Amino acid sequence: MMLHTVPILVLSFFALQGSAQVAEAPSRTIPTGKAEVTALCISPKGDQVLVGLNNGAVLHHIESGKKVHAFTYSEDGGTAVYHVGFNDNGEFAVLIGHSGKRTVWSVTTGKQDKVINPHRWIPDPRTVKAMGLDMSNSTFDRFYQQKEVHIGDVLVRSVKNGSVEFVGADGKVTRTLTFPENKDQHHLAPLLLWEKQLVVGTDNGKVLFYDVL
Repeated sequence: MMLHTVPILVLSFFALQGSAQVAEAPSRTIPTGKAEVTALCISPKGDQVLVGLNNGAVLHHIESGKKVHAFTYSEDGGTAVYHVGFNDNGEFAVLIGHSGKRTVWSVTTGKQDKVINPHRWIPDPRTVKAMGLDMSNSTFDRFYQQKEVHIGDVLVRSVKNGSVEFVGADGKVTRTLTFPENKDQHHLAPLLLWEKQLVVGTDNGKVLFYDVL
């Protein structure tokens, strides 16, 4: 799987309130296939991205874009994964469906782990903050993919057709990211604020990394 990048020098940036800026175009695109991206999580080491899909999940190296493993999922006849996460040291990945069913997979072997109870799946507060998740959510809900993130005073939120809106402190939409390739009008793009990047998932399998300065 090829990784597509955009040279940083040719990017223009969208100024947000305060000193924050978000690139007009992604600096990195990881294509995972044709399935809808439903959830995102970055590994504790920051080298891999776990991508929940409407037909399971995949694990990719961020730098190379190479697919490491594909994980299957089945719940009441459905295959959609709505929430993904890692344990504290990144050795195991967890996939969660609509009713909360969890399957645990070894990141090293790509095989499903049959022993679930001994593992501690709830991130500690520092991990939750590093993942860009809402600290006010319940412990279980911290696994739920966020549809809103804040960059300074700007609210970034997912809306219909897979678009992403930037809303200023005055409540006005100042910018909208649209993805013409999106076909599902009900798709809500999963959002993740990771280090200095805004990570967005599309309904045709792409994971986009926008630089935040």
